[in-house]
Formats: sequence, C-alpha cells, structure tokens
Amino acid sequence: MQRRQLLDRIDQRIRLAGHNRLALLLFRLGGRQLFGVNVFKVQEVLPRPALFTMPQLPAGFLGAADIRGRTVPVLDLACAIGQPGDGAANYLVVTEFNRTVQGFLVAAVDRIVNIAVEDVQPPPELGNDPHYLTGVTRYHDELIQLVDVESVLAEAMPPPAGGVEIAPIAHAGSREVLVVDDSRVARNQIRYVLDQLGLTCTQLSDGRQALDHLRQLVAAGQDPAARYAMVISDIEMPAMDGYTLTSEIRRDPALSGLYVLLHTSLSGVFNHAMVERVGADDFVPKYSQQELADRITARLASIA
Repeated sequence: MQRRQLLDRIDQRIRLAGHNRLALLLFRLGGRQLFGVNVFKVQEVLPRPALFTMPQLPAGFLGAADIRGRTVPVLDLACAIGQPGDGAANYLVVTEFNRTVQGFLVAAVDRIVNIAVEDVQPPPELGNDPHYLTGVTRYHDELIQLVDVESVLAEAMPPPAGGVEIAPIAHAGSREVLVVDDSRVARNQIRYVLDQLGLTCTQLSDGRQALDHLRQLVAAGQDPAARYAMVISDIEMPAMDGYTLTSEIRRDPALSGLYVLLHTSLSGVFNHAMVERVGADDFVPKYSQQELADRITARLASIA
C-alpha cells in the first residue's frame, strides 16, 4: 500500500510538471485570511497533538510532538510570521522540505486546490519586508497568501555560524551563473556559495523573468549558453515554476544548450522522475552548501 501511494504521488507531480500548475493546501491562522503551502511539502494534517519540551530546540519552537514514533519539532505559524490570530491552533501540518521534517500549528485547514502558477503574483510592496510570503493568488475570489515556510524555518532554526569552507574555482573564467528563486533566503544562500567559488551571478525571482531575460539576450545577438555556465532554478515560483522554465528552455533551440540544475526544497524521492520529465540536467535538494558547491564545481570542470 505504501508503495502504491508513493507511485500515485509521483504520478501527480509528473502530471503537474511542465504544465505550470501548483497544488496548495489552504489553511487559516485564526482570522478569515486564507494561507497556502505547496501540498507536496505536506506529509499529513493532524488534530493538535500533545507537545513536550526539548532543551535543545531553538527558542522559536513551542516544543515537539511524537508523530508515529518520530520526534517532530513544532512551530506556531501565526506567531512565527507575526499574524494575529483570534482562535486556537487546533491542527498540526506536518511538513517535509529542506531535508527536515517539522510541524506548523494552524487554526483550521480548508481544502486542497490546484491553480495555475501564472495566476500567482509576487507579494505586494507595502513598505514592510514581505519575506514571509512568496506570492499571492485568488481562488473563487478569495485572496490566498502563500507562506514562505523556508524563510520561517530558517529564522526559527538559523544555520551554525561560519558555514563550510569552499575553495575557489581556479578555472572559473568569465562565465556567470543565472540564479532563479523567489525566496530571498535561498538566493542569499546560493550567492554565498557562488561568492566562495569566485563566481558572479545574475539573480531573478521567477521563471517568467528568467525566460524573458534569456530571450532578450538572444534577440540582442548573445548566446545565453556562452554567457551562463549554468542555470540554478528553484521549482516553486510565481508566474512560472522551475519545471515549466526548464521545459521552455529545452523547447527553444536558441536556449536548449543551457545546463539547468533544479535546486529544490521538495523531497528528493520524486526528483529523478521530474528531472527526466522536464529535461533538467540535475537536481540538488536544499540546502547543503557543500553539495551545491560540488555540483557547481563539477559543471565548471566539465566545460573548462
């Protein structure tokens, strides 16, 4: 049964890949506002379990829960993003991304919807830093705010100081790297690795911007594959996701020579099938500085 369920989930992902669709779990944090998170980051939704304390947990966590014999750290999502709530956090959304499993307490779970990624817009600029949102969209005239759970987790559980020592690439040359990711946290993480390697990059926040940029280079008489040693792209992005961006690159003869590395927070169990389906050259799960550096170094070595 577990194998059948796994195959069904892989098939769901493949059907969405290249069609610019996004499946969202919708929930509320105590008020009327709907929030969403990619359903493929969600393992399960449970009534709020009993929590217990763990001395080693960072201060932002309420505690941990015993979920099927596994200890899962738990965050109150409304509290973590500064969202006022007027109700109890009655449900636990157990998520898996960035190689970790964690739970987010929410007030109510609404439904799962499938929307067009092109209908997702960047969060509005209201003078405040919108780093807890990756985008906004509508479903049946209701506004949905997409929560950047990667940023929430990064803030609650910051990485150890110092990071990994990465040796610069001696043969880096003048080639750049195109980085495409809607998360500021992720862009900064990738840029840190590229800086250590001695590489420069162009950063864009969604697949549509990246595709337009690449086509503008072609229109100006430039070869994108000669300028960029590789494209490092997220999968979940507003306007155009990484699957569709890769598919469009492969369909365009002027762009098809680009090397595409998908850098994803989604569980690696699906990604071999996804890489083959959309034509990416490789994938690396978020976030390991050393593993990302190794993939970039190997690519540069192959074209030196």
